[in-house]
Amino acid sequence: MTTSLLLDSHPLLTGAVADSALLAAYNGEAPSHRPVWFMRQAGRSLPEYRETRAGIDMLDACLTPELAAEITLQPVRRYGVDAAIFFSDIVVPLRLAGMDVSIEPGIGPVFAKPVRTMADVDALPAIDDAFIRALAPIAQAIALTTAQLGSTPLIGFAGAPFTLAAYMVEGRASRDHLGARRLMASAPHVWAGLAAWVAEVSGWFLRTQVLAGASAVQLFDSWAGSLSADEYSRWCLPTSARVFELVADLDVPRIHFAANGAHLLAPMSEAGGTVMGVDYRLPLDEANVELGLQVPLQGNINPAYLSAPWESLSSHVDDVLARGADAPGHVVNLGHGVPPDTDPDVLQRIVEHVHEHG
Repeated sequence: MTTSLLLDSHPLLTGAVADSALLAAYNGEAPSHRPVWFMRQAGRSLPEYRETRAGIDMLDACLTPELAAEITLQPVRRYGVDAAIFFSDIVVPLRLAGMDVSIEPGIGPVFAKPVRTMADVDALPAIDDAFIRALAPIAQAIALTTAQLGSTPLIGFAGAPFTLAAYMVEGRASRDHLGARRLMASAPHVWAGLAAWVAEVSGWFLRTQVLAGASAVQLFDSWAGSLSADEYSRWCLPTSARVFELVADLDVPRIHFAANGAHLLAPMSEAGGTVMGVDYRLPLDEANVELGLQVPLQGNINPAYLSAPWESLSSHVDDVLARGADAPGHVVNLGHGVPPDTDPDVLQRIVEHVHEHG
């Protein structure tokens, strides 16, 4: 591991996370137990989160270090999961880069000015030292979080270039991301310029989190599932690879996940991730074979089962455990994020079940 760039207080250097089951599984080693955490575990499903964030804008919460740290820690305290995932939003680095973006309730990210022409791309803010300095609240939040996590590692988080660029083209969320896909086809040079800019933003966002104390990172692609494998390879793979390149010298586990992206597993695995997240549509044993039995996996409980009777849910969890057992490493997670109406007691029961039976 390249350690010369990390602070002496980094959990990977102090030995705080040396016995982490999560990091062992990510590194293809034998963990003490099957580790588990949940995408979106810090968020709307927790009553303490709703109380903490009452009356506070989402992006303001993400950019207030003390608040972001507290929200990140809440599910670790409640569930005893094997990892914390940094509380943030994929558009946070875009806001810090100078984009006029907000998160509107019931809508999602909204950009004041969509990016659809080469002139729009050329007018994007420079990704320079000023941007790196603007990431200071993120580093502060990470430091506050890791100081309280003890032996539990923190996972850094960023949105993948396709998802962020698709939002920027549409100006807001879209059901089919047709605007982004049209731009790829009609003005490929514009798409390439935009995606390359976004890759720098996300890559430096992740790098900041690792340098400040994160022990692993996850690149989350919400909307890449709308693409064919060929489209992904041509238009997304190079820029996702650039994101991972910006943290590769730090040599932490790099998780790559795309919602609805089971058909993209092979090209995504070429982007530079060292762990592949698998959505709930593809059984883990099949994913393991597709990846040549060489790549640690993360996933893939179907979120729909979280509201099922325990007998049905526990049987499903056991099936996930069995199918993931032969992978080089397996971290239990959902095949997507925690739905906001999830009963926290159900997640607690899953954690206990995985730790006992995994």
